[in-house]
Amino acid sequence: MDRSPAKIFEALGDPVRRFLLEMVAAEEQPAGALVAAVQQRTRISQPGVSQHLKVLRDAGLVHVRAEGTRRLYALDPAGIEAARAWLTGLADPMRHFAQPLDALATEIARGKRTRRGAGRTGGEDSGRRARHA
Repeated sequence: MDRSPAKIFEALGDPVRRFLLEMVAAEEQPAGALVAAVQQRTRISQPGVSQHLKVLRDAGLVHVRAEGTRRLYALDPAGIEAARAWLTGLADPMRHFAQPLDALATEIARGKRTRRGAGRTGGEDSGRRARHA
């Protein structure tokens, strides 16, 4: 399984595969139901639908589990998250800097508090010394 953005978006490039994803996104589906639903929309053989499901599996967008003689397909959240992360990177190229900049802002605020605290302590001591002299 290759969850690279290229593999994922190549798999998403076909309307039959997008339809299959929409079906398994709602709930886990047996292979037979997926084949029947696709065949209602387009002229395609059962092996053709199986090939589309294999492409989706190889891209990490769906996973399959056996239940007796049936094969049940479901959306693979890790594959969807990989696609979402790649798209987010396009929409927000600065997101990689958000956490380090947040940490920098915290350190700057901490330094300001420390300096203010040091300034007050110094001022109180000098005021006390002046009164006792």
